[in-house]
Amino acid sequence: MPVYALTDEISFPPPELARDDGLLAVGGDLSPERLVLAYASGIFPWTCGPGPILWWCPSPRFVLLPDELHLSRSLRKQQRRAPYRLSLDEAFPQVIRECANQPRPGQRGTWIDTDMQAAYTRLHALGLAHSAEAWEGSTLVGGLYGVALGSVFFGESMFARRPDASKLAFAALVEQLSAWGFSLVDCQMQTEHLERFGARDIPLEEFLATLDEGIERPTRQGRWRFDGQPPESAAPVSGG
Repeated sequence: MPVYALTDEISFPPPELARDDGLLAVGGDLSPERLVLAYASGIFPWTCGPGPILWWCPSPRFVLLPDELHLSRSLRKQQRRAPYRLSLDEAFPQVIRECANQPRPGQRGTWIDTDMQAAYTRLHALGLAHSAEAWEGSTLVGGLYGVALGSVFFGESMFARRPDASKLAFAALVEQLSAWGFSLVDCQMQTEHLERFGARDIPLEEFLATLDEGIERPTRQGRWRFDGQPPESAAPVSGG
């Protein structure tokens, strides 16, 4: 399969034309319009160092159905202990910076460069990108971020500075997504970490059909909060 070179036009080739490794296209930009079209088409950007933007659509697709979330006995015990305060959309720029700084085995540096951070922060300002946070006092100790369109949440990255911090934030987010009627969490690439939560591979055709249905639903745009959270609840923001 060829790899397609994008132009200034906001468009993508059909996602089914991706190579066996998932690579579909190169080039383009990270404008909100292009990113929204990409996610709505089942495509996401993921770079591997300096150079043009790479756009991917893996097959099969690794996803989690919110109603199928699985929590281990030990993590449920941690939920009951509530070692951290959990929140939504209280520190998006910090979360994405921490994700960029999270060491990852087998990787040099990060694909979440400053351009990526700026692009997703713009999506957050538009109410389309969201974060979940775990706090120890006023210190951010874990979290994750992603994009939401319709009833689909596209997970991007997570980080943890304390035991189970990102796991508890992720579990709380998925439980809230289930309560809101979300149909799908796109995990993009297979990881053992997410497999333990119940994520699994599905055929690309099934993923795209579920995606098409999901993005037809109204998008929960704007700042998110957990159900029952006070409207103006906010933690003192600290990066330390």
